[in-house]
Amino acid sequence: MTDFILVRHGETVWHAENRYAGRTDVPLTDRGRDQAAALATWAATASLTAVRSSPLARARLTAAPAADACGLTPRIDERLYELDFGRGEGLTRDEMRQLFPERVAAFLADPVENHLPGGEHPRHAAERAAACLADLAREQPDGRILVVAHSTLLRLLLCHLLGIPLADYRRVFPRLHNGALTEIRLAPGRTALLSLNTPALTQAPALH
Repeated sequence: MTDFILVRHGETVWHAENRYAGRTDVPLTDRGRDQAAALATWAATASLTAVRSSPLARARLTAAPAADACGLTPRIDERLYELDFGRGEGLTRDEMRQLFPERVAAFLADPVENHLPGGEHPRHAAERAAACLADLAREQPDGRILVVAHSTLLRLLLCHLLGIPLADYRRVFPRLHNGALTEIRLAPGRTALLSLNTPALTQAPALH
Protein backbone atom coordinates (compact mmCIF):
# COMPACT_ATOMS: atom_id res chain seq x y z
CA MET A 1 0.00 0.00 0.00
CA THR A 2 1.17 3.52 -0.79
CA ASP A 3 -0.16 6.54 1.05
CA PHE A 4 -0.48 9.84 -0.79
CA ILE A 5 -1.03 13.19 0.86
CA LEU A 6 -2.63 15.43 -1.75
CA VAL A 7 -2.27 19.16 -1.19
CA ARG A 8 -3.61 22.09 -3.13
CA HIS A 9 -0.96 24.82 -3.44
CA GLY A 10 -1.08 27.93 -1.26
CA GLU A 11 -3.32 30.90 -1.90
CA THR A 12 -2.56 32.99 -5.01
CA VAL A 13 -3.22 36.57 -6.03
CA TRP A 14 -6.18 35.45 -8.17
CA HIS A 15 -8.10 33.93 -5.25
CA ALA A 16 -9.64 37.20 -4.09
CA GLU A 17 -11.50 37.59 -7.40
CA ASN A 18 -12.02 33.85 -7.87
CA ARG A 19 -10.36 33.81 -11.28
CA TYR A 20 -9.82 30.51 -13.07
CA ALA A 21 -6.09 29.76 -12.92
CA GLY A 22 -5.19 26.77 -15.05
CA ARG A 23 -1.81 26.90 -16.77
CA THR A 24 -1.11 30.55 -15.88
CA ASP A 25 1.80 30.95 -13.45
CA VAL A 26 0.10 33.01 -10.73
CA PRO A 27 2.24 33.99 -7.70
CA LEU A 28 1.47 33.11 -4.09
CA THR A 29 0.19 35.73 -1.66
CA ASP A 30 1.73 36.26 1.77
CA ARG A 31 -0.97 33.98 3.12
CA GLY A 32 -0.04 31.38 0.51
CA ARG A 33 3.56 31.48 1.68
CA ASP A 34 2.36 31.08 5.27
CA GLN A 35 0.39 28.01 4.18
CA ALA A 36 3.56 26.59 2.61
CA ALA A 37 5.41 27.19 5.89
CA ALA A 38 2.65 25.40 7.83
CA LEU A 39 2.90 22.47 5.43
CA ALA A 40 6.65 22.36 6.06
CA THR A 41 6.09 22.24 9.84
CA TRP A 42 3.77 19.28 9.36
CA ALA A 43 6.14 17.57 6.91
CA ALA A 44 9.04 17.63 9.37
CA THR A 45 7.40 14.82 11.39
CA ALA A 46 5.27 13.17 8.69
CA SER A 47 7.65 10.33 7.69
CA LEU A 48 7.45 11.24 4.01
CA THR A 49 9.40 9.19 1.50
CA ALA A 50 9.01 11.50 -1.53
CA VAL A 51 7.66 14.88 -2.62
CA ARG A 52 6.17 15.48 -6.06
CA SER A 53 4.85 18.73 -7.49
CA SER A 54 3.16 20.29 -10.47
CA PRO A 55 5.58 22.31 -12.61
CA LEU A 56 3.67 25.55 -11.93
CA ALA A 57 5.40 27.97 -9.55
CA ARG A 58 2.54 28.15 -7.06
CA ALA A 59 2.80 24.39 -6.51
CA ARG A 60 6.62 24.25 -6.55
CA LEU A 61 6.87 27.06 -3.99
CA THR A 62 4.37 25.29 -1.76
CA ALA A 63 6.17 21.96 -2.00
CA ALA A 64 9.76 23.17 -1.62
CA PRO A 65 9.71 24.10 2.12
CA ALA A 66 8.04 20.78 2.97
CA ALA A 67 10.64 18.82 1.05
CA ASP A 68 13.43 20.77 2.72
CA ALA A 69 11.90 20.16 6.16
CA CYS A 70 12.13 16.40 5.75
CA GLY A 71 15.42 16.27 3.83
CA LEU A 72 13.95 15.26 0.47
CA THR A 73 14.48 16.62 -3.01
CA PRO A 74 11.18 17.70 -4.58
CA ARG A 75 10.60 16.37 -8.08
CA ILE A 76 8.40 17.84 -10.78
CA ASP A 77 5.92 15.78 -12.77
CA GLU A 78 4.29 17.29 -15.87
CA ARG A 79 1.22 15.10 -15.30
CA LEU A 80 0.36 17.18 -12.23
CA TYR A 81 -0.36 20.37 -14.20
CA GLU A 82 -3.71 21.99 -13.51
CA LEU A 83 -6.52 21.50 -15.99
CA ASP A 84 -6.27 23.88 -18.95
CA PHE A 85 -9.37 26.11 -18.80
CA GLY A 86 -9.11 27.33 -22.39
CA ARG A 87 -11.08 30.53 -23.00
CA GLY A 88 -11.95 30.65 -19.31
CA GLU A 89 -8.34 31.09 -18.27
CA GLY A 90 -7.89 34.19 -16.09
CA LEU A 91 -11.60 35.03 -16.06
CA THR A 92 -14.19 35.08 -13.32
CA ARG A 93 -17.42 33.17 -13.85
CA ASP A 94 -19.32 36.45 -14.31
CA GLU A 95 -16.88 37.50 -17.03
CA MET A 96 -17.35 34.14 -18.75
CA ARG A 97 -21.13 34.57 -18.60
CA GLN A 98 -20.74 37.83 -20.48
CA LEU A 99 -18.48 36.31 -23.15
CA PHE A 100 -20.01 32.86 -23.71
CA PRO A 101 -23.12 32.46 -21.52
CA GLU A 102 -24.47 29.29 -23.17
CA ARG A 103 -21.16 27.47 -22.75
CA VAL A 104 -20.99 28.47 -19.07
CA ALA A 105 -24.51 27.20 -18.46
CA ALA A 106 -23.62 23.90 -20.11
CA PHE A 107 -20.42 23.70 -18.06
CA LEU A 108 -22.32 24.17 -14.80
CA ALA A 109 -24.72 21.38 -15.81
CA ASP A 110 -21.94 18.95 -16.77
CA PRO A 111 -18.38 20.26 -16.33
CA VAL A 112 -16.84 17.20 -17.97
CA GLU A 113 -18.70 16.66 -21.23
CA ASN A 114 -19.26 20.43 -21.52
CA HIS A 115 -15.87 21.60 -20.34
CA LEU A 116 -14.85 25.19 -20.99
CA PRO A 117 -14.24 26.03 -24.66
CA GLY A 118 -10.70 25.47 -25.85
CA GLY A 119 -9.72 23.71 -22.63
CA GLU A 120 -8.42 20.27 -21.79
CA HIS A 121 -10.93 17.45 -21.45
CA PRO A 122 -11.24 16.68 -17.71
CA ARG A 123 -11.14 12.93 -18.38
CA HIS A 124 -7.67 13.30 -19.86
CA ALA A 125 -6.52 15.32 -16.85
CA ALA A 126 -7.84 12.70 -14.41
CA GLU A 127 -6.13 9.90 -16.34
CA ARG A 128 -2.74 11.61 -16.49
CA ALA A 129 -2.82 12.38 -12.76
CA ALA A 130 -3.88 8.81 -11.95
CA ALA A 131 -1.05 7.47 -14.11
CA CYS A 132 1.40 9.61 -12.14
CA LEU A 133 0.23 8.14 -8.83
CA ALA A 134 0.22 4.61 -10.23
CA ASP A 135 3.85 4.98 -11.30
CA LEU A 136 4.80 6.32 -7.87
CA ALA A 137 2.98 3.47 -6.14
CA ARG A 138 4.94 0.95 -8.21
CA GLU A 139 8.20 2.72 -7.35
CA GLN A 140 7.37 2.97 -3.64
CA PRO A 141 4.88 0.24 -2.70
CA ASP A 142 5.24 1.11 0.99
CA GLY A 143 5.80 4.83 0.49
CA ARG A 144 4.22 7.94 1.98
CA ILE A 145 4.30 10.60 -0.70
CA LEU A 146 3.38 14.28 -0.66
CA VAL A 147 1.82 15.49 -3.93
CA VAL A 148 1.31 19.25 -4.35
CA ALA A 149 -0.95 20.18 -7.24
CA HIS A 150 -4.20 22.02 -8.02
CA SER A 151 -7.84 22.15 -7.02
CA THR A 152 -9.61 20.95 -10.15
CA LEU A 153 -7.00 18.35 -11.02
CA LEU A 154 -7.04 16.86 -7.52
CA ARG A 155 -10.85 16.75 -7.35
CA LEU A 156 -10.98 14.99 -10.71
CA LEU A 157 -8.29 12.59 -9.54
CA LEU A 158 -10.21 11.76 -6.36
CA CYS A 159 -13.36 11.01 -8.33
CA HIS A 160 -11.42 8.86 -10.79
CA LEU A 161 -9.76 6.80 -8.07
CA LEU A 162 -12.84 6.45 -5.85
CA GLY A 163 -15.22 5.45 -8.64
CA ILE A 164 -17.26 8.67 -8.50
CA PRO A 165 -18.57 10.02 -11.82
CA LEU A 166 -16.22 12.75 -12.98
CA ALA A 167 -19.14 15.06 -13.74
CA ASP A 168 -19.84 15.17 -9.99
CA TYR A 169 -16.43 16.49 -8.98
CA ARG A 170 -17.72 19.99 -8.18
CA ARG A 171 -20.66 18.61 -6.16
CA VAL A 172 -18.87 15.85 -4.21
CA PHE A 173 -15.71 17.87 -3.59
CA PRO A 174 -16.89 21.50 -3.68
CA ARG A 175 -13.60 22.82 -2.32
CA LEU A 176 -10.08 21.74 -1.49
CA HIS A 177 -8.60 24.26 0.90
CA ASN A 178 -5.23 25.78 0.11
CA GLY A 179 -2.46 23.98 1.98
CA ALA A 180 -4.79 21.42 3.58
CA LEU A 181 -4.12 17.67 3.57
CA THR A 182 -6.20 15.04 1.79
CA GLU A 183 -4.84 11.54 2.31
CA ILE A 184 -5.56 8.47 0.21
CA ARG A 185 -4.21 4.93 0.32
CA LEU A 186 -3.57 3.07 -2.94
CA ALA A 187 -3.44 -0.70 -3.09
CA PRO A 188 -3.80 -2.90 -6.18
CA GLY A 189 -7.34 -2.46 -7.45
CA ARG A 190 -8.61 -0.23 -4.68
CA THR A 191 -8.34 3.25 -3.16
CA ALA A 192 -9.28 4.43 0.35
CA LEU A 193 -9.94 8.04 1.34
CA LEU A 194 -8.34 8.49 4.77
CA SER A 195 -8.85 12.22 5.34
CA LEU A 196 -10.13 15.29 3.53
CA ASN A 197 -9.18 18.96 3.93
CA THR A 198 -7.30 18.50 7.21
CA PRO A 199 -5.40 21.66 8.24
CA ALA A 200 -1.68 20.95 8.10
CA LEU A 201 -0.90 22.12 11.62
CA THR A 202 -3.57 19.97 13.31
CA GLN A 203 -2.77 16.72 11.51
CA ALA A 204 -1.24 14.14 13.85
CA PRO A 205 2.22 12.95 12.75
CA ALA A 206 2.41 9.56 11.12
CA LEU A 207 3.46 6.59 13.20
CA HIS A 208 5.87 4.48 11.13
